[in-house]
Amino acid sequence: MILIEDDPYADFLWRFYNADGSEAEMCGNGGRCAARFAFLKRITSSDMVFTTLAGPIRARVDGDQVKLEMSRPCDRQRLELDCGGALEKVDFINTGVPHAVIMVEDDLDLVDVNDRGAKIRYHQVFAPAGSNANFIKIEDESTLSIRTYERGVEGETLACGTGAVAAALIAHAKGLVSSPTKVITKSGASLTIYYKKEDETFVEVFLEGVALIVYRGVLDRDFLEHVTD
Repeated sequence: MILIEDDPYADFLWRFYNADGSEAEMCGNGGRCAARFAFLKRITSSDMVFTTLAGPIRARVDGDQVKLEMSRPCDRQRLELDCGGALEKVDFINTGVPHAVIMVEDDLDLVDVNDRGAKIRYHQVFAPAGSNANFIKIEDESTLSIRTYERGVEGETLACGTGAVAAALIAHAKGLVSSPTKVITKSGASLTIYYKKEDETFVEVFLEGVALIVYRGVLDRDFLEHVTD
């Protein structure tokens, strides 16, 4: 659930809540949806800046396509984790929220994302906040596939924007893909990640993809007054 609120310093402020009720710092796909929603509701123009817990985010809406500038990635490191006797080699990076990235050489569909992902998500190295876990396979020099275990959902999701960004940046750091990188998600939809690398730092990182209207609904005032009481 995303709430759009007034902000004196930006076009709007957003608040993002996971399925378990926890508030997340940032969500790439949610950010794209919020940007198109704000544009369609005439809250802002097609070029906008909105405030998140991860900092200000710039976005541009072009039809049903939304291109979102991500907060500057940080904390990149390589780790070896003991996950119940199994050794997981992961690359960690924060792309607005923390992400562990695990390379997969065999069939990505055979990975037990919920089991392995949960062990990484709750590993003591990432305590107390925890980390998302992304399993990726390189398809070619500009394309990779991804499956993601998301904290807050506590299971695999069909797509994760910040996870797609993390995957592309880690794969590029390993010399496996170039920008722009196409990321194929579990749903089959693809996201495009743009970035530049300056020394050991990534800059000008953008996430682009389609944001579609699925339905419109109204919460009745009676219900709102009831839950407020």
